[in-house]
Amino acid sequence: MARKSNAQIWVEYSFARSIWAVVGWLPGSAAIGFGRAVAWLGYHLFGKLRRVGHRSLRFAYPDKPEAEREQILKDSFASLGRTLGVVGGFGRVTQANIRDLIDLELDPEFTERFEKARAEKRGMIVLTGHVGNWELFALAFSMFFGPANLLSRKMDNPKIDAMVERMRSSFGNRQIDKTNAAAPILKALRNGECVGILADVNTHPKEGVFVPFFGVDACTTAGVAMLALRANALIVPMFAVWDKTAGRYKMINETIIDPQETGDRKADILRITAEFTTAIERVVRKYPEQWIWIHRRWKTRPPGETELYDNI
Repeated sequence: MARKSNAQIWVEYSFARSIWAVVGWLPGSAAIGFGRAVAWLGYHLFGKLRRVGHRSLRFAYPDKPEAEREQILKDSFASLGRTLGVVGGFGRVTQANIRDLIDLELDPEFTERFEKARAEKRGMIVLTGHVGNWELFALAFSMFFGPANLLSRKMDNPKIDAMVERMRSSFGNRQIDKTNAAAPILKALRNGECVGILADVNTHPKEGVFVPFFGVDACTTAGVAMLALRANALIVPMFAVWDKTAGRYKMINETIIDPQETGDRKADILRITAEFTTAIERVVRKYPEQWIWIHRRWKTRPPGETELYDNI
């Protein structure tokens, strides 16, 4: 990718900063309304994204009527708009009012096991996905449980990247650049720290393995399983999903995965990756209207298979 000029960097940053300022200035409900309006425009203006979303939904829900899949996609855009509205107001979030945005709805057994691991200073990979509000999840996690290390890829605009990093680290979280991340992640896990990873996106074949996601093979990062095995770290699936009844988000959990070595490293990585991918799928199936169907999750195919997003 060609390096951006200073002028392009400043124009993009100024636009992003202006949107951020407008959303941050609005009261909470108005900010969410603004975000949903932006998402509504996006749904109608970006036909390519709509087509990707429709294709993804056909893979996941081949038996659902077209009208039902269409509604899921529209609601998915609205969920992204809600995320924009909430994230724009992060400057007003404090320890005292965080529960106005999100509350805990964790299983008692999960909480007991989580606190036991923290007491034993056992490293944990806090696994989440692009469902609900993952940015709010990261912020709230640091306020409820203490700072974590967040794995992220650098953006191609350094000023926007720095702006986002300031937001994510406002309550102590630390970012780890995805490039050459293995060493700092292993160090953090072996020190008993938490590392947050989003693990529901398409992965390059050199970095992933194929496991089922909604019954269709999806190339998924092998790094989570490899790191968990090397650091003897727990894999802790947690998510922030919108609760329409309560009018706020709730932090939920899936079953904690304790990776076990069998002596066959390749088989262990495949098994563990399939296990956490199934956990993510269970959450997406419960809240399909809150996942990013516009992402080409099944783009990378096993050798010999044809492209699934062609002609879009």
